[in-house]
Amino acid sequence: MRAKSLVIFFVVKLILLIIVCGENTVQIQAKQAAQQQQEPVWDGNKVEMISEKLAPNVYAFYDKNAKELNEKGGAAATSGGLIVGEKNCLLIETMLNKRLNAQIQQMSRNLSNSKPIRFVINTSSHGDHSYGNMYMPSTTMIIQHIHTKQFVDQHMNEDKQFMIQNFGQGRGIEEIEARTGDILIEYGSKIQIDLGNGKLVEIIDFGFGQTGGDLFIWEPQSRVMWTGNPIVALKPALPWLLDGHLIETLKTLTKVYEFLPHDARVVPGHGTVIKKEDLRWHIDYLTALKTNVQNAIDQELNLEQTVNKTIQVMQEFRGYILFDWIHSSLNVPKAFDELKNNK
Repeated sequence: MRAKSLVIFFVVKLILLIIVCGENTVQIQAKQAAQQQQEPVWDGNKVEMISEKLAPNVYAFYDKNAKELNEKGGAAATSGGLIVGEKNCLLIETMLNKRLNAQIQQMSRNLSNSKPIRFVINTSSHGDHSYGNMYMPSTTMIIQHIHTKQFVDQHMNEDKQFMIQNFGQGRGIEEIEARTGDILIEYGSKIQIDLGNGKLVEIIDFGFGQTGGDLFIWEPQSRVMWTGNPIVALKPALPWLLDGHLIETLKTLTKVYEFLPHDARVVPGHGTVIKKEDLRWHIDYLTALKTNVQNAIDQELNLEQTVNKTIQVMQEFRGYILFDWIHSSLNVPKAFDELKNNK
């Protein structure tokens, strides 16, 4: 993820509670948000994590307010999970700070009868998914995409400054030190982790999902998948094309959808558990975005005209509190640049 995309990512979180009325308003608010200390959209000093049992020895972890926030089109804190094996466990995501990491480690001990956490998976390089790595036991193996390790190795200090600016000082970010992968997933590959008693966990790179280092975790016995941020939350949440790659992202989500059995359950990046068919909303949005932006380009409309046109014809995708920002000021411009350059 480029530095420019990081700015976009964290500024978006700051303005989540503002219902904007136009592109110019959003741009002004974003600049102000980047310059001022404001309350974060979710506070790492206040979030309380809970668990949901999805199958024997398989659990989702998420913000206790996630259901209410998702239904309103808001954003909850990071979701993750735990898979308990014969002698040890696999933890998905390590959270933003020491406080939240301590919560999920305590839940893991309670749910596993204190079996050690042998493996941790970060679905991306985002700090709210991976900063807690440093608090895991030294015996825990960190699993990351190779792109995630490269990003953290090159941009950790810069990333922390953005996180402090936008999640606030005193949220435990200042003390974070990088801890990167012991096991690295190559582009387009997958591995299996054997937790004993036939409990196999698949870690898969389906392609570009949001960062270029996106990992999907599949537990076939319980038919549960963790997606990280390529699927942020339940409808009406929308995909965030932070670094562009509309066509690749659409292909990736389509691959994921086709991979899943009809009764699969999905733990998204920032929400409660959803079903396979809930992914159609995200795929349909990207498909409509691609079609309508391409039509505008074919009609030789400029970017501003394209934004206005897509707003008119994509009203069915409203409902997300950030629609006017994510769609108009992020996704459409990214799609416009990509498709225009591919013409």
